[in-house]
Amino acid sequence: MKPFRTLAFALVVLTLILAACAPATPEPTEAPVITEAPTEIPTEAPTAAPTEAPGLTCAEPVKVGLITDASGPLAIYGAHILRSFMLGMEYATGAAGSAGEKFDLTQTQENTFKIDDCEIVVYVRDDGSNPENTATVARELIDVQKVNILVGTVSSGATATLQGIALESKIPLIVAPAAANDITGVNFNEYTFRVSRNNYQDAINECSALTEQYTNFVQIAPDYAFGRGSAAAFRDACTLDGATFVADDIFAPLDTTDFTPYMEQIANSGAEAYIVTWAGSGFVSLMQAAKDQGVTETMSLGATFIDNVLMPTFFANAVGSTAGILYHYSAPNNPANDFLKAQDKARYGVMPDLFDADGMNAAIFLVEAIKAANGDVNGDALKAVMEGMTFEGPKGTIFIRPEDHVAIQDMYVLKLVSVTDPDANFYEYVNTTRPEPPCLLPETLKDRCGSLPYGTLSGQ
Repeated sequence: MKPFRTLAFALVVLTLILAACAPATPEPTEAPVITEAPTEIPTEAPTAAPTEAPGLTCAEPVKVGLITDASGPLAIYGAHILRSFMLGMEYATGAAGSAGEKFDLTQTQENTFKIDDCEIVVYVRDDGSNPENTATVARELIDVQKVNILVGTVSSGATATLQGIALESKIPLIVAPAAANDITGVNFNEYTFRVSRNNYQDAINECSALTEQYTNFVQIAPDYAFGRGSAAAFRDACTLDGATFVADDIFAPLDTTDFTPYMEQIANSGAEAYIVTWAGSGFVSLMQAAKDQGVTETMSLGATFIDNVLMPTFFANAVGSTAGILYHYSAPNNPANDFLKAQDKARYGVMPDLFDADGMNAAIFLVEAIKAANGDVNGDALKAVMEGMTFEGPKGTIFIRPEDHVAIQDMYVLKLVSVTDPDANFYEYVNTTRPEPPCLLPETLKDRCGSLPYGTLSGQ
C-alpha cells in the first residue's frame, strides 16, 4: 500500500469531527430492504366495512429544537444536518414542511410537519459550535418556545453543555452528529440518546482496514476529552487487531499553531503509519509540519476518509488506498438512502455528504418515538420508548442500545478510486462493519451495562 503523501484532514476519531470534538463486529449483513406486505384477496365479501386504525393525535403541537452550526468553524457539517434533518422529517411524515422543499436558515427558523392529526414544529437555532451560544439558544428553546425534544449539535463540547440543560429540563436530547465517547460514557444521562456513532465505533471500523496494511503505529491527538478518548479507542481497537504502537500517544493543545516538535517525535518513532485525530484550523499547520519534517515522505497517514468537499484536497495522492468511513452515499442500499440521494441532488445540487445520514436518522428516530408514545411527548414517556428502539434509516437498521443509548449502526470500508468525480462518487465498496463498542458508563452506573463488555475493549 503506498503511503498517503497528502495533506489529509484527519477527522473522526480519527480525525473528523470536531463534530465529535470540542470544549465498535459481526459478519456484515445486507442492508434490509423495506417492502410492502402483499395485499390479501378475501374469498368472501366482508360483512361490515373495515375500520381504519386511528391516526396519531397530539393534544398540542409537538415542538422540536434543532441546534446546529450554521456560522461557526463546523458550519460545513452543520449544513449536512440542517438539510438532511428536514428531508428526514419529510420522509418520516410523508410530506414536505411548511417552509417548502428547500430549507434555508437565512430565510426561516421554523418548519412545521404533520402526521395525521399531530403537528410537529421544528425550531432551528445556530450555536456556532460555541458552548455558551449552545446554552443560550437551548434555554430560549426550552423556556420561550417550550420545546419537547432537542436535537444537536455538531461540536461534542457544545453537546456536553446541551446534555446538562436537557437533563435539568427532563427533555430528551437526540445527538447528531457529535462523536465523543463521553456523550454516552462518563457524561451519560437517561435523557441523552445518540444516532451518531462514537469514537470507538470509528476506531473499530478504521482499524479493521488499517491493520490489513500496516503493523505498527504512532498517533497524535488534541489534548482534551475528545482527543484522548479517540486516541484510547484507536490504541485499543488496533491493538486487538494485532497492531503495535511504538511510542506513547502524543497530545498537543487544541490551539497549537507550531507542530514542529510533535512531528519530530513522530518522525523519530520508527512507525509505519501515524494516526491523526484532529479537526479545525490547526490541521493545516499540523500537516505542514509533517511535510517540513519529512513525515509525509517516510510514513503513511492513517485516517478515515472524510467529507466530499475536502477529499479532493487532502486525499488527492491517496487513490488506491483503503480506509474506513462512517457514511458515504454510495455504500448503503435501502429506500431511505435512495430518497436522501435523490432529494439532496434535486434540491441542494449535491450528493449526501458525511453527516447527512445522521441528520436524517435523527428525524426518523424522532418521528418513530412520537408515534410509539402515541403522541405523549412528556420526557419520561418519550425516553421509555426510545430506549431499545430499532428503526430504518439511510444506513439501514439503527438500534438504540438500552444500556447506554449508543446507536449500533453499519459503517463502511471503501477503496478510493478517484477524487475527480463531479458527484463525489469516489469509492469502490469493500466491506460493511457493524461495530459493537464497549459500555463506557461511569463506575457509578456500571450496573446499567449488564452483560456488555465494560470499559475499554482490552479491559484497561
